[in-house]
Amino acid sequence: MIYYRPIPMQDAARPAGALTLAGGWLWFDRVEVLERGRAPKLVPAADLPVDALARLTAPRADFAGLALDRPRLMGILNVTPDSFSDGGQFLAPEAAVAQGQRMAGAGAEIIDVGGESTRPGAAEVPVDEERARTAPVIAALRAGGIETAISIDTRKAAVAEAALDAGATFINDVAAFTFDPALSALAARRGAPVCLMHAQGTPQTMQADPRYDDVLLDVYDFLAEKVAETEAAGIPRARIMVDPGIGFGKTLDHNLTLIRGLSLFHGLGCPILLGVSRKKFIGTIGSEADAARRVPGSVAVALAGVAQGAQVLRVHDVWETRQALALWRSVTTGDER
Repeated sequence: MIYYRPIPMQDAARPAGALTLAGGWLWFDRVEVLERGRAPKLVPAADLPVDALARLTAPRADFAGLALDRPRLMGILNVTPDSFSDGGQFLAPEAAVAQGQRMAGAGAEIIDVGGESTRPGAAEVPVDEERARTAPVIAALRAGGIETAISIDTRKAAVAEAALDAGATFINDVAAFTFDPALSALAARRGAPVCLMHAQGTPQTMQADPRYDDVLLDVYDFLAEKVAETEAAGIPRARIMVDPGIGFGKTLDHNLTLIRGLSLFHGLGCPILLGVSRKKFIGTIGSEADAARRVPGSVAVALAGVAQGAQVLRVHDVWETRQALALWRSVTTGDER
């Protein structure tokens, strides 16, 4: 199989014939051609097959009501006692609602509500408990006037259904429908957009010596397969987002390889979500054991993702990322939105 990774650029000196990447803020005129067992090579974008170029250049459809012509921020709202960075801080419903309102006020355009930690080593949470943690918070956010998109971060159909009933907009599944087969059928029936993430193994096992033949191509192949299966289940590609799953069954080197090569995933014809906020590899490289003190590194990697065309950034620190993103866009593209 041949893979095509566009080389994204944002310089104002855009050559004639350069192509817009995924209808967004970047352009490209060269592509890295990748094949297993062969050295990469650069070719002019104009030399690509028509279907490959179409997937790389087609503007992405609005997702959960959001236009994707600029990066969007997803604020993390963990309603859990044991998440790696903020476990227990927002377990109480009133604390969760207040945090959701703060994030919306700081510029979050999506609030991602999760009731089950998927940190390395985390235990599975029973359905009833996860549902009780999340659905009332979503309902309270809606009752309090929050109109932003809300995603339910879950692997389970029963939890997702309660969340949709409470006012959630879409489903964010870290297992890409491999944990609960009923989840894709629910999403199709309810017309809900979905985000499919790659993970190797379960939270209990995923960091036990993860291995790949080629992490970039292996993750791409997994997501391509899951996107095709999701389409077959009745969910059109326009309602599918993909996430390479940084930190989910990956070493530090795996994570860096995926981030450097992130533009490859535009070839799936779906928007890309990047979730790196406060993760262990940032602390390792930045010499910071305290996850809450990894904000500068998290922002740096988020901007690296934007420079690869990631349309959605999943973050704990909404205001800090929003400010950095506004400055990045102002000095690169001239767009201050």
